[in-house]
Amino acid sequence: MLRARFWLILPFAAALAISSGAHAQQTPNPPPGKPKSTKPARQAAPAPKQAAVGSGQPALLGQYGEWGAYAAQSGGNKVCFALAKPASSQTTPPKRPRDPAYLFVASRPIENVKNELSVMIGYAFKQGADATVEIGPAKFAMYTQSDGAWIKNAAEEARMVDTMRKGTDLVVTGASSRGTQSVDRYSLKGLSQALDRTAQECK
Repeated sequence: MLRARFWLILPFAAALAISSGAHAQQTPNPPPGKPKSTKPARQAAPAPKQAAVGSGQPALLGQYGEWGAYAAQSGGNKVCFALAKPASSQTTPPKRPRDPAYLFVASRPIENVKNELSVMIGYAFKQGADATVEIGPAKFAMYTQSDGAWIKNAAEEARMVDTMRKGTDLVVTGASSRGTQSVDRYSLKGLSQALDRTAQECK
């Protein structure tokens, strides 16, 4: 079930990675066809937003600090998610190649799923190894599969998201199948506003 859910997000992550891969900023660019701006967009214009959602590409609803709020269609079902890239990343040994890493908080109304957190780490996790998310003193174990991770104890997910809303940063640690250790630090600035926006879009 966890893997099936994650694959719903992967096409959107790929589209965002392609659009933002050549950009130096830590936050993803708006979908193709939208003008770039040096100021964060608080809300996308209604007409372009609807067109982007219908096209299957993720539509940027608004940029809030380090977090973007997005909506898209997956197999005819609407998906809304908040997304951020790491503010900083470290690997041991250093400079090991990785694909872009992302942190998602997704909602899928038709499945009655709200604020499901997942990590796209940018490499294949070591088989059977957990990842860890730390938010201040709080620590959460993450189940891993391929290059994705989800909270191991689903009963803690609501508390985890609430802790994220109140926190300042989040740290994801993991290990690759090749023995690389990674530490990704995400800013939580703007997360609450992004989640409020996705909740509004995916009621």
